[in-house]
Amino acid sequence: MTKVLVVDDDLYVGQLHCEYVDQVAGFEALEPVRDVHAAREALDGGEVDLVLVDYVLPDGNGVDLLRSADTDAAVLSAVADAAVVRSALRAGALTYILKPFDAAVLQGFLRRYARYRRLLDRERLDQAGLDRALRALTDSVGTTPATHSPGSSTSGTILETLRGASAVMSAAEVAEAVGISRATAQRHLVKLAESRSVTVTLHYGSTGRPEHLYGAER
Repeated sequence: MTKVLVVDDDLYVGQLHCEYVDQVAGFEALEPVRDVHAAREALDGGEVDLVLVDYVLPDGNGVDLLRSADTDAAVLSAVADAAVVRSALRAGALTYILKPFDAAVLQGFLRRYARYRRLLDRERLDQAGLDRALRALTDSVGTTPATHSPGSSTSGTILETLRGASAVMSAAEVAEAVGISRATAQRHLVKLAESRSVTVTLHYGSTGRPEHLYGAER
């Protein structure tokens, strides 16, 4: 479970953002805090994986917190000044989301972040794997749950997902994007490959078996 700390001086807004977080599978919002001091105390507890911080805070700003926090973070702020945005990104923010926004915007980032973390969750990376992880933060594929009409086929949904992707995808990534199990995704991908509807390439890591990556025929 990914533990998320929301830092916002407006208690209502902080609680609302926590509700958005809790609605995403695999994420859990901690008790929100309202200033830099309280955020640092929470971070010292050691259970925070991701910080969602406002820029304007009573005892400092979100960028100050980012510079001293050894954790992933995103800035959620109404401040649209380009210099502030640049300073947040230089301080390590993974993204900068302008307020006001609806639940789908924040939840889309959280799903991209989950994919990013999963792609980096290995001992060693090659350049292709690193590129895929960094693209995951901005790739729109898989950021919202797939919807299936009664007449649609799983294979068709998978094919459309691959066509919309900016890079080849593993069976696990396809499964997450479509909302099915990895085994089901693998079964449909094999059939699509046999019919030459998708391409298959092998990605060799430092150890273990090669990973199959799938892409749609253009």
